[in-house]
Amino acid sequence: MNSSYIDRRGQIQTYFDRTAVDAWKRLTSDAPVGRVRATVRAGRDRMRATLLDWLPQDLRGRKVLDAGCGTGALAVEAARRGAHVVAIDLSPTLVQLARERMPEDLNGGEIDFRSGDMLDPALGWFDHVVAMDSLIHYQARDAVRVLSGLAARTEHSIQFTFPPSTHALEAMRFIGKFFPRGDRAPSIEPVRETLLHRLIDEEPALDCMAIGRSQHVSSGFYKSKALELCRR
Repeated sequence: MNSSYIDRRGQIQTYFDRTAVDAWKRLTSDAPVGRVRATVRAGRDRMRATLLDWLPQDLRGRKVLDAGCGTGALAVEAARRGAHVVAIDLSPTLVQLARERMPEDLNGGEIDFRSGDMLDPALGWFDHVVAMDSLIHYQARDAVRVLSGLAARTEHSIQFTFPPSTHALEAMRFIGKFFPRGDRAPSIEPVRETLLHRLIDEEPALDCMAIGRSQHVSSGFYKSKALELCRR
């Protein structure tokens, strides 16, 4: 992977592991939050529900990679359907919080929480990969390279999200610059959907994958779109 990906990965790890741990812990809980963060929480809940709906209802015998698991909410729901979930995140602090929040009863499923890079080949093969809001801080070409690496180890489908390039999202980014620096994540990288599709089509390592379903979620400051890649 090139230097732009590696540099960005380091910035993301620093932010989520040190700068914003308390804010992220609160956002991903039921604790009261301000109006802006409430819209983000609602948007993330809707997006998570969308991605889970795209997975089979019965995941018994299936292996799922939660790539960028954060505090583990998606991993828990997938495990409750019977999946063996490998849930990985760059932030050891968030992974530890996910372990602490994991319920005792997973309805026969299991979760292996790890901290590290989602592209680590030692993670093995998966039936399904879900990358919710974990590629949004990377430039489009780097994000497609990540998808290529994941596709090489995916049997059925990859679901990921990206920030669509719209006037509304650009306005949100501009307003976000006025928030206290400690409250700001590394900037997202909006991408035109037509460009993203072209980059996917031009990537030889993704010839094995076809573009499937898509779904846009907009909730206040949360603007994201889900896209599915299915093995041909």
